[in-house]
Amino acid sequence: MKFFVSFLLLTLFIYSAEAQLYSPSEFLGYESGEDFTPYHRVTDYVHHVAETAENVILVEYGHTYEGRVLQYLILSSADNLANLENIRTANLQLTGLLEGTPTEGIPALVWLSYNVHGNESVSTEAALEVIHTLASGTDPDVSAWLENTVVIIDPCLNPDGRDRYVHFYHRTRGRHPNVVEEAREHAEPWPGGRTNHYYFDLNRDWAWGTQMETRQRLQHYNRWMPHVHVDFHEQSVNSPYYFAPAAVPYHKYITPWQRELQDLMGANHARYFDQEGWLFFTRQVFDLFYPGYGDTWPTFNGAIGMTYEQAGSGRAGLGIITAEGDTLTLADRIEHHYTTSLSTIEVAANERDRIVDQFTQYFRNSVADATGAHAAYLIRRAGQEDQVHTISNHLDLLGITYGFAATTGRENGFAYHTGAREELQVEPGDLVVPAAQPKGVLARVLFEPEPELEDSLTYDITAWALPYVYGVEAYALDREVTWETIAPVPAASAHPSEPVAYIAEWKSFEDARLLADLLQRGVKVRYAEVPFEVNQQSYDEGTLIMTRGGAGAAFDSLVIQSARRTKQQVDAVTTTRVTEGVDFGSGDVVFIRAPRVAIVAGTPISPYSLGQLWHFFDEQLEYSATLVDSDDFGDLPLFRYDVIILPSGSYSDILDERRLEEVRDWIREGGRLIALERAAAFLADKDGFGLKRKSDDENDADSLNTEIQSYADRDRHEITQDIPGAIFRTELDTTHPLAFGYPRDYFTLKVNPRAFSWLEDGWNVGVLKENSLVSGFAGTQALEPLEQSLILGMESIGRGEVIYFADNPIFRGFYYHGRLLLANAVFLAGQRSVATF
Repeated sequence: MKFFVSFLLLTLFIYSAEAQLYSPSEFLGYESGEDFTPYHRVTDYVHHVAETAENVILVEYGHTYEGRVLQYLILSSADNLANLENIRTANLQLTGLLEGTPTEGIPALVWLSYNVHGNESVSTEAALEVIHTLASGTDPDVSAWLENTVVIIDPCLNPDGRDRYVHFYHRTRGRHPNVVEEAREHAEPWPGGRTNHYYFDLNRDWAWGTQMETRQRLQHYNRWMPHVHVDFHEQSVNSPYYFAPAAVPYHKYITPWQRELQDLMGANHARYFDQEGWLFFTRQVFDLFYPGYGDTWPTFNGAIGMTYEQAGSGRAGLGIITAEGDTLTLADRIEHHYTTSLSTIEVAANERDRIVDQFTQYFRNSVADATGAHAAYLIRRAGQEDQVHTISNHLDLLGITYGFAATTGRENGFAYHTGAREELQVEPGDLVVPAAQPKGVLARVLFEPEPELEDSLTYDITAWALPYVYGVEAYALDREVTWETIAPVPAASAHPSEPVAYIAEWKSFEDARLLADLLQRGVKVRYAEVPFEVNQQSYDEGTLIMTRGGAGAAFDSLVIQSARRTKQQVDAVTTTRVTEGVDFGSGDVVFIRAPRVAIVAGTPISPYSLGQLWHFFDEQLEYSATLVDSDDFGDLPLFRYDVIILPSGSYSDILDERRLEEVRDWIREGGRLIALERAAAFLADKDGFGLKRKSDDENDADSLNTEIQSYADRDRHEITQDIPGAIFRTELDTTHPLAFGYPRDYFTLKVNPRAFSWLEDGWNVGVLKENSLVSGFAGTQALEPLEQSLILGMESIGRGEVIYFADNPIFRGFYYHGRLLLANAVFLAGQRSVATF
């Protein structure tokens, strides 16, 4: 009897196992390595296996943005599958995430994830071969392994990206593959197949869940909590195979056992590779520090998380000549990933008892012996209700336990927003995350103010503490505090039957979502440039005001519908006359014209920067924006748009001298140009723009290194001039509309050492001053130019404006703290002088 399970539908389908199980080559009609398999055929094959093999369960766990199914297979012995739900439940009981006494002697749970980067397409081809080997039951060694393991295989984490690559390759290859590297089949067009629909790197998204593929996967990962997780990748064509153990830096919370099992895995893989004469490397490049990867996130959830990297990626096609003159074929690449897949299962089976015991101990220690400097983390609720709600949803997704302070009390701890130890008053309703909990290690990793970096040569960003990501007043406490699971419910405000106006505060990104919804419903909205008081309540700069005059009979329902849809509070008032500040008819209450937004897209724009903007408008802000291909931008009627956004990228071809002058003319007539990162750098020092790069002579010449550099230390010398990802304290001019809704300090995530001078004739809205580094690593030579540098600025050109962002305010879609800055740039800044084209 064959079971087909969908945990989403909780429905059990029963199939007969009378049909013959085919190998991938028999089913697909070509030998392994002769072609890339489109995703719909991948799905056909895994369904075939599920319907014919006795020891397989297929789970469909969601869909991609483009509608492709997400799925994984569970493979084990017949006895284990018959007892599968008990095994899953017992494993969760071992973690403490589920109450009850676990069954002893459960198998090791091994989760193999393939093809998270779509153009690293060998992974899925290898997965099909592994699935067939495990399902066929023809190898007695494999069958013995499955007695001690339950293997979960996700054959393709990124179907949209995979099909983008596979379809490209099928369109460009000839009758026979061309192995010459300059052949067009080895040069993917923009944006490439690496990313998902919104051009996000799903392998950086595990800790954040910004993408629907990640969110759906995490729900199922948390249902299983595997003991071993492998993320299969590809790298450059000329690189030997990489497998564990990983490179330093290791995060301090990675246990000795997690390190030891990586060594055991690597030794077993090396045995097979040495037998075949295949080159490999370990302990280099791929570290275990940043928590958003497919190796580190599982590691911080108690698993042995590993990355395996095969040469090839989107350049290799079916075959390519390497630098050594050999031909790297798809068949070669499949065989390597196939070998490490089975080797991983073999080690997990042989080490089953130790793996399960150490996994159990990991979670016991997380509760009973919580290491670290802080016992709990507290986020102030008052004035930050929207942020607390968003953080709560994030913690729910990750499976981290939290609650809300039950009583008032005095505590001591580290204040993230000041960077100093303080005594604080705990108030009922403040969000509390205890360190002693089953997912305490993950919680500590995500909340630690300053991650300890044992080696500065790291692969990714080095700072990510959630209080900085969300920009909230928060504290890392010395002691636990009493908390309860139910949050206080704010009292509903009563509205008069026909108020003359509605008011909404401007304190969070959710308020920007309300504004976007109101504008798209045709509601006329204004914002206050100065604070005011009405009905004995004070409101800050940026407060939204919707007045009844000329609004029509549907006014009340439209405002209330928007408020309900975005879950935001609006206050009703019966007069437009204020007791303090300016009345609603003042010139300091600015009418917001719904901006028509265009975003430049296409080569050579950064797909990541564009994708984050696309996702920001589509999925987060839910406001219409038009993506204009870079090839068409030269002919774009600029007057049709009020706001044009330049994502980070290269603009020398897009904005040649003629087109740049046309853009300046458009700005002079009232257009608003928003330039991010490298786009801002492109405009720097150009005629007609006030942004300037900080020159070398602004830096202290005494700090220059005149010593002869050692070749062996070349990487370390380069890192002294770089910033791989650190958080800096930015001082804001909170009276400027670009900074409305923010306190004085904004925490920018800087991923490059680029430095701009303050604007001489413009508004320096966000600047770095001395000693601004808050968290993470920054090279010594990169720090000095950043002092007195510009992070966010705006200058007027004629009737229009240019807004410069030195850093990405919505980095990877997870940097919530910067979302309101971008919304301010789109909706508020420049509205006083906006033109009607």
